[in-house]
Amino acid sequence: MRALRITLIVVVILGGLFVIADRVAVGFAEDKAADKIRTTEGLSATPDVSIDGFPFLTQVAGGELDDVKIGIKTYEAATGGTSAATAKIRIDDLSAEMHGVVFNGDYSSATANSASGTASIAYDELLKAARSEPVQVGPGVTAEVVGLSDGGNGKIKVKVEATVLGTKLPQPVSVLSSVSVDGDTVKVHADSLPKLGVELAEGKIRAITDFQQKIDQLPGGIQIDKVEAAQNGVEITVKGSDVKLVG
Repeated sequence: MRALRITLIVVVILGGLFVIADRVAVGFAEDKAADKIRTTEGLSATPDVSIDGFPFLTQVAGGELDDVKIGIKTYEAATGGTSAATAKIRIDDLSAEMHGVVFNGDYSSATANSASGTASIAYDELLKAARSEPVQVGPGVTAEVVGLSDGGNGKIKVKVEATVLGTKLPQPVSVLSSVSVDGDTVKVHADSLPKLGVELAEGKIRAITDFQQKIDQLPGGIQIDKVEAAQNGVEITVKGSDVKLVG
């Protein structure tokens, strides 16, 4: 009986030491991966990296991690714009979950079989894609988009400021618009045209109300899958395969 008790104590101690070693190892790996991602993506702050699954050390031995979660508070994505103001767009709260992550020994290279996640674009950032100066949309009529906000039911409220025959309308005119994604481009399309008190060609006014924003070079090559208008901006769903985390 005494020998069994001693054996059980030894097993418990060894088990505890293994758990401690496993948690120390996963913490080191998370920090190492976060530093690598920050350098690879040129981030201003170190991202959050969480490696799920237990035990971690057996995953390391197999050279593949089950799930890795990455959180990037702010990411500057390329847009293809020609000016400094439009060449980048800020993506907020990018959270991605990577599955089946294959890596090398020093964590300098890691690729996920698949990835999914979410992010958001604030309305003030998306507004940069709209015309930044008043544009003539008809004889004696100029207009420009001056604001974006949540229109409810998955719609964006687009505020248009107009000047008719030299007189600025006392209040911006609002229209509800749908938001969609086509490849790497977010598109905003007015459901109906604003009433400016004069007859205008649809093509002329849509040159103001409708606009699009290309979003390129998201981390690891993930792609935009869906977009939806929300309270503070456009919510994005992303996905990808063979996503390169680092290396």
